Amino acid sequence: MAKYLLLKHYRGAPAAVNDVPMDQWTPEEVTAHVRYMQDFAARLEGTGEFVDGQALSPEGTFVRYDGEGRPPVTDGPFAETKDLIAGWMVIDVDTYERALELAGELSAAPGAGGKPIHEWLEVRPFLTVHPTVTE
Repeated sequence: MAKYLLLKHYRGAPAAVNDVPMDQWTPEEVTAHVRYMQDFAARLEGTGEFVDGQALSPEGTFVRYDGEGRPPVTDGPFAETKDLIAGWMVIDVDTYERALELAGELSAAPGAGGKPIHEWLEVRPFLTVHPTVTE
């Protein structure tokens, strides 16, 4: 099994087919979208492929170390051109092809008008340590 991170973007990824921002959806459309995500996660829990997932707020700040005894350097709130992660899901699947299959299915979550978003999801494998060979 290999772990993959599925990233949902507010922006920074190619535009989705049903590209109506969530803050313009009706409460019923938001509820349907969240229900789809929860049902998807529950199904993957049943197959043992779900690890974790969360939705994220659009607010955030970049922080970096600026030297001993100095306050951290911050950049935020984000400018309109910066990538924002809307949420993430970690899956643990047998193959890369299965990770792509599940990301494609997750991309079909409903949005405005109850129609699938067809949003782009970023699929990132977890970095693994290569085995040490000793002779």
